[in-house]
Amino acid sequence: MTVTTQPVHVIGGGLAGTEAAWQVAQAGVPVILHEMRPQQVSPAHHTEHLAELVCSNSFGARASDRASGLLHAELRRLGSVVIGKADDHAVPAGGALAVDRAVFSQDLTETLSRHPLIELRRGEVSTIPTDAVVVLTTGPLTSEALADDLRRFTGMEYLSFFDAASPIVVGESINQDIAFLASRYDRGEAAYLNCPMTQAQYLAFWQALCAAEQAELKAFERETAKFFEGCLPIEEMARRGEDTMRYGPLKPVGLFDARHGDFRDPNNRDKRPYAVVQLRQEDKAGQLWNMVGFQTNLRWGEQKRVFRMIPGLEEAEFVRMGVMHRNTFINTPELLTRSLQFKTRPSLLAAGQLVGTEGYTAAAAGGWLAGTNAARVVQGRSPLEVPETTMMGALIDFISSASPKHFQPMPPNFGILPELPQRIRNKQERYGTYRDRAFQDLERWAQEQNLVLQAGELSPLSA
Repeated sequence: MTVTTQPVHVIGGGLAGTEAAWQVAQAGVPVILHEMRPQQVSPAHHTEHLAELVCSNSFGARASDRASGLLHAELRRLGSVVIGKADDHAVPAGGALAVDRAVFSQDLTETLSRHPLIELRRGEVSTIPTDAVVVLTTGPLTSEALADDLRRFTGMEYLSFFDAASPIVVGESINQDIAFLASRYDRGEAAYLNCPMTQAQYLAFWQALCAAEQAELKAFERETAKFFEGCLPIEEMARRGEDTMRYGPLKPVGLFDARHGDFRDPNNRDKRPYAVVQLRQEDKAGQLWNMVGFQTNLRWGEQKRVFRMIPGLEEAEFVRMGVMHRNTFINTPELLTRSLQFKTRPSLLAAGQLVGTEGYTAAAAGGWLAGTNAARVVQGRSPLEVPETTMMGALIDFISSASPKHFQPMPPNFGILPELPQRIRNKQERYGTYRDRAFQDLERWAQEQNLVLQAGELSPLSA
């Protein structure tokens, strides 16, 4: 193994950058982690901490026979610092892995700052260094100067879409004489507050939402706006039809208020809500609640006016309003290999939303691979490619081999995994078989690569 003191440069202190920097340092290679905040602010962030979560506090389902849960489990075995801290700071969220976001990002910042091989350097990087190994993890809000340099290097324009964050409400301001605590179909703990709506209340809310005034987009944003279907603003969803929200985030199925009996009982059908707005706990103390599925670009005054029409939120106190910003990502199939190296410059790697993976856990997974391979490049070792039968490997394989013409961001999902040798009709059994194969192949691959996996039990199965 070649010993060197040349540092790797990781540009961007989000989830992918935090994970990448940690893996570089854990491999015994010095790393400089560049984060422009607080010297330069972004439209979505509120703190200077690393790995700040700006959209939701949820990393997705915990169960290992769910796509996100399988990726959690793989990353735990691989020693992910992001998933480790998520486990440390988890808050009740039914079957999901959700965190106390403030404590989570503060702990990661302190942990990386204490590592003897990590230098946290604040300030904007306007050009990509060409004399060192570099990992780009600047995410969807890459600064204009760096974005211009990346355009020059790739010779390509970005693809663009929009992402939006949901409002957060103070728990004490929610009328819990109206809102009720429950989980869908009695699965997992009752971790969501549910605000039920009658048909008349829903229709009034829907009409107000469709007519509400949006924040004005900048000229360049209007020209390139393209909504990502997995994170539609709630007002955009409302405009698609009267019932669109009721078949989406306001779906009233599988919920019941214990105070009024089970809505599934035919005798209680007259008490069944026409629609339900759900709120998910943001912090361990239950003081903050996130409006699930309410990503929005409405003006802040309009948000307060319209969202207080929701039963139980008439006196809602908002600690963070919904925001919307342009996300950008590169045409990864044209540019990157399965090791997350640029084809024309192997010393340059990239990960996170910048490369078209969608979601927090996916960002950590890309950061793990890019950081691990950056260290291996410095050490003169061959880069790794994760087996495509694992969720991490399948996701990286997809973004690096998809059709460049129609490339769009991709979250973890079982549809990108190679087919099983046998056909299994039962979905839960099929997903469990995918999981078992992923772990067997991860173990085999780790042995071949002389990687030491962390001990740990599988996450529980879904109900």
